[in-house]
Amino acid sequence: MIKIIFAYTSLFLFCTTMAIAAEQQFESDKIKTSGGDLIITFIGHGTLMMSWGGKIIHVDPVLGEADYSKLPKADLIIITHEHSDHFDLRAIDLVKMAKTKIVANENVAKQLSKIIMMKNGDIQILEGFRIEAVPAYNIEHMRTPGVPFHPKGAGNGYIVTFGDKRVYIAGDTENTPEMKKLTGIDIAFLPMNLPYTMTPEMVADAAKSFRPKILYPYHYGNTNIPTFLDLLKGETAIEVRIRKMQ
Repeated sequence: MIKIIFAYTSLFLFCTTMAIAAEQQFESDKIKTSGGDLIITFIGHGTLMMSWGGKIIHVDPVLGEADYSKLPKADLIIITHEHSDHFDLRAIDLVKMAKTKIVANENVAKQLSKIIMMKNGDIQILEGFRIEAVPAYNIEHMRTPGVPFHPKGAGNGYIVTFGDKRVYIAGDTENTPEMKKLTGIDIAFLPMNLPYTMTPEMVADAAKSFRPKILYPYHYGNTNIPTFLDLLKGETAIEVRIRKMQ
């Protein structure tokens, strides 16, 4: 009986999520996991919504990308860093509930109370999800000489485990040594726009290093996508999926 109820709940959540995605013209992908289907909805830029096991996760929700008054409430909100295209208090207020868990970096924690602050390297188990914080920072691209757009130690990427699938949401970063040493990544979201994150060459370098099974470029602005695809031509073990994530 429990399995039947869970199946109906998951089906209802899937249908509801897909209907909302269609209403606001968002694309969604369904990924099979050992714990049921993971539905990834591509909101835009660095913003995602995921549903799995009857739970909703919002990643970097911002009102500039969606009408959050019409999206499902969050069981978990994940915030990579404090820049306004990733951190929006109004969007968070629209999707959070009393029981919602919010994970964020230290700079967001200074602006938002009652959150679970994670530093690079931290691991948390929340709402049944294993969440690992990965360093996200610039090595080459600088706001001014010696001042990176994203300094080391400030922002997070996150690896979230859904059953037997590990999903890496990189946040705003370049192809750092820590990223290139990752293992066992099934799905990766890697940012690709200048001057803030990576060039196509950097993304290709990172992908060839840690070899995710599925790679979604996101936060990619006006990047020339065909140029990027050429760089990974012949990498048959990495499936590149292009979605509307400018």
